[in-house]
Amino acid sequence: MTADPLHPLPAKALAQLHEAMEGHVAAGRMPGVATLVAWGDEVHVDTVGKAAFTDDAPLARDAIFRIASLTKPIVAAAALSLVEEGRLQLDGPIDDLVPELADRRVLRSIDAELDDTVPARRPVTLDDLLTSRLGFGSLMDAPGTYPIQRAEEAAHLQSIGGPPWPPGPHDVDSWVAALGALPLMDQPGERWLYGTSTQVLGIVVARAAGTDIGTVVRERILDPLGMHDTGFWVPADRIDRLTTLYMPEGETDADELAVFDAPPASWWSTPPRLPDTGGWMVGTIDDYWSFVAMLLAGGTSRDGTRVLSPATVGRMTADQLTAPQRDEVFGGYGSWGYGMLVPAAGAVDEPLPHGMGWDGGTGVTWRSNPWTGVSGILFTQRHVLSPTANQVTSDFWDALAPLAPLKPHRR
Repeated sequence: MTADPLHPLPAKALAQLHEAMEGHVAAGRMPGVATLVAWGDEVHVDTVGKAAFTDDAPLARDAIFRIASLTKPIVAAAALSLVEEGRLQLDGPIDDLVPELADRRVLRSIDAELDDTVPARRPVTLDDLLTSRLGFGSLMDAPGTYPIQRAEEAAHLQSIGGPPWPPGPHDVDSWVAALGALPLMDQPGERWLYGTSTQVLGIVVARAAGTDIGTVVRERILDPLGMHDTGFWVPADRIDRLTTLYMPEGETDADELAVFDAPPASWWSTPPRLPDTGGWMVGTIDDYWSFVAMLLAGGTSRDGTRVLSPATVGRMTADQLTAPQRDEVFGGYGSWGYGMLVPAAGAVDEPLPHGMGWDGGTGVTWRSNPWTGVSGILFTQRHVLSPTANQVTSDFWDALAPLAPLKPHRR
């Protein structure tokens, strides 16, 4: 899929996008923002503002952002590369790799006490993890309501509905042991529940590969794609490029911002004890585009390196949920494939932000629209407080609305 050279990305739309982002920075809603818009071979990257409110230098194109839940598609891709090699099976139980989660018990109902359970009807599979149907996850509409949530919080499992930071007390083994001590909320495969599935997926991938998850992702995804600034932590020689993360001081996005994490004494300045595959990675906007471009090219990097097969990418980006399960996916923009949002089965010609991609709690978002061929990536350092798009994200997609008439040029 390549852009028609006679009809490039409209300069007026790109100027309107820059102006919209500049307005948010000028209003003090965030110190800076990086955007990327792509159509076929044409890629437009723009940076506005600074890496921190206290900085003097303009935000650099190679600034490193916390990409939060945009981690999930990368980890899913690493898992699928192991499937291609036969080292994992999509429909295979994970019990041998994660015995802590074997022989599951399941709550009789979501409001039941922890000992009011029934046996799981079947083991948890890799497919369950890739599709967020483990049977355990965040209940964001009712935080702290049920006994299982209170037990989860007491065990410091960090998937109550918020992000996986600040770092908790666990390493990988103690985290999965703590999870294994609790029953599932639902039967495996029955319900889409956000968060925990991808955290467990990272453990399965690492144990299957016989090394830590950072090494697996680096060798299978990041290095082949030239994503050298992406990982689970920032080395000392790059820490000055890490942006400062801010969070509203109150309970709404309109509240004043306070520093949540900043270099050089950042949580990301050293390797984490628990490299949370649900949302701990950092990276640059160009790095993330390398990953997105690989998926759009059917699994091949821009230099021709094969990372995944076209069949695997096709499955990763296809709707994997039933109709009732789609109703659980917050955002209202589609369904779930493997590790990310995808268009719902049967969807036709919907505008951005419909498409494949996902969002992250640090104010980052990505979508690639299959009907127009347009991709958009937004990186900010302003923590969001709910799955509902905040104003800068809404304005980003609104600014790209004039690109909706674009159609892929087919040679």
